[in-house]
Amino acid sequence: MNKNLSMFGVALLMLGLITAAILGLMAGPTSPLAWALVAILVAIPFIHRKLSAKKFIVWKDAYNVGIDSIDQQHRKLVNLINQLTTAVDYSTGENFEREALAELVDYTKTHFSYEEALMEDNGYPDFEAHRAQHKAMIAEVDKVLAEYEKDHDKAMGHAVDYLQGWLINHINGTDKQYSSFLIDKGVR
Repeated sequence: MNKNLSMFGVALLMLGLITAAILGLMAGPTSPLAWALVAILVAIPFIHRKLSAKKFIVWKDAYNVGIDSIDQQHRKLVNLINQLTTAVDYSTGENFEREALAELVDYTKTHFSYEEALMEDNGYPDFEAHRAQHKAMIAEVDKVLAEYEKDHDKAMGHAVDYLQGWLINHINGTDKQYSSFLIDKGVR
């Protein structure tokens, strides 16, 4: 509901600006106020694009761990988180939000299984601690799913914030630790 009110407020603001600009131009095409309002109207889409771009994760080469299969999976996870962000921010509907979250959770579990198998097969010494981080992340997402039934807007916003922060911190932290170990073992 809050997202709808917010969008309604933006629409009213734009309608007011358009009306004021038209009235100003009708009063005289040399009115600086009218042209200032037109400039604001033209700038709104650019400002919106800049602000909304900050909500999404942009893949950086610094996130690569050096193992192609893992890097590809991490990129897919980033894309899935960005899809969830889009679903939440643009009020695409409860079904689309649920589907985006379910796809993200399913793929995350697949990725974790793949990662854990690589670590276990190659005798990674910190395997259990890494697996515990994966389990903690899944438990947090399960909490969000339970919260979803009470207040889905708040829960989805929490899920997006948590997942964005967790993934990047996890990749740049413990994933880079195991990746150097696996690369030394010949995993590429």
